[in-house]
Amino acid sequence: MNSGRKAHWEQVYQDKEEGQTSWFQPRPETSLRLIASTGEPADAPFIDVGGGASRLVDHLLDQGWSNLSVLDISPSALTQAQTRLGNRAAQINWLETDLMEASLQGPYRIWHDRAVFHFLVEKNDRLRYLNQLKGALEAGGQVIIATFAPDGPEACSGLPVQRYSPESLQHTLGNDFRLAETLSEEHRTPAGATQSFIYCLFRYQP
Repeated sequence: MNSGRKAHWEQVYQDKEEGQTSWFQPRPETSLRLIASTGEPADAPFIDVGGGASRLVDHLLDQGWSNLSVLDISPSALTQAQTRLGNRAAQINWLETDLMEASLQGPYRIWHDRAVFHFLVEKNDRLRYLNQLKGALEAGGQVIIATFAPDGPEACSGLPVQRYSPESLQHTLGNDFRLAETLSEEHRTPAGATQSFIYCLFRYQP
């Protein structure tokens, strides 16, 4: 595991409560809309990579989803989510690991990422991510990736990011992924700033 990467995100979650992080969403509406657009049944294997303390799984549990995994490099982030969920935390498969080096259990039908891909500014890291994605996702499965848009921030949490349009994200993922839907979001941070995101739903057709 990349110890520097883990230490960075551990410090972020130790320094801030869940609602103080710039990416906090009480209800992740855009993600939920695209998950519904997949048409997958509520027992489809689903993984939220870099999910941290996100409330996405809370809402998916409310909707009856039953085969949920959350992966994050930060144990503090996962502990925040588990504490919030209480007894319901036992219904989630928690994966405390570095996505780039993980042995993912899969195969998954839905891969959701609102926290990882735009931090991969090096080509080799993007290639490792894609290898993990292709190895863990079932053929015909679906991928939701949210990144900062071309007019979004150039950095987040003290780290540089790579911004994308739907077209450039499609090009980066390659021909095995077919862009099915795109949504834009103007995310308002707890501090009052506005950040431009794109959300893309892809179908995996190797």
